[in-house]
Amino acid sequence: MLKQTREKDMKVILELAKEPMPASALEIKLYQLIPAFLLSELQTAFQIGFMIFLPFLLVDLIVSGILMTMGMMMMPPMSISLPVKILLFILIDGWDLVIQALAGSFH
Repeated sequence: MLKQTREKDMKVILELAKEPMPASALEIKLYQLIPAFLLSELQTAFQIGFMIFLPFLLVDLIVSGILMTMGMMMMPPMSISLPVKILLFILIDGWDLVIQALAGSFH
């Protein structure tokens, strides 16, 4: 678990606990390591989520722009963009990319 924890997250947890940085990895206590590990994993999860969100946001903008230029203001863009997003996710092997990003986050 220590190998997967970012050093800056470990420093934040130790500063919050008002404890000095241990000289060796063996001196780190489990109740200090677990929150630092969770912070590191949450940061990685948010980065992956943001990278998934950006193309979907782009699809929403493109679909709504096309609908507006066609004069279809009353049609909800979600009814067209959701199938496009699902198709895009399937075509680019989205699950493989997510699993690769998760596996790549481990050192």
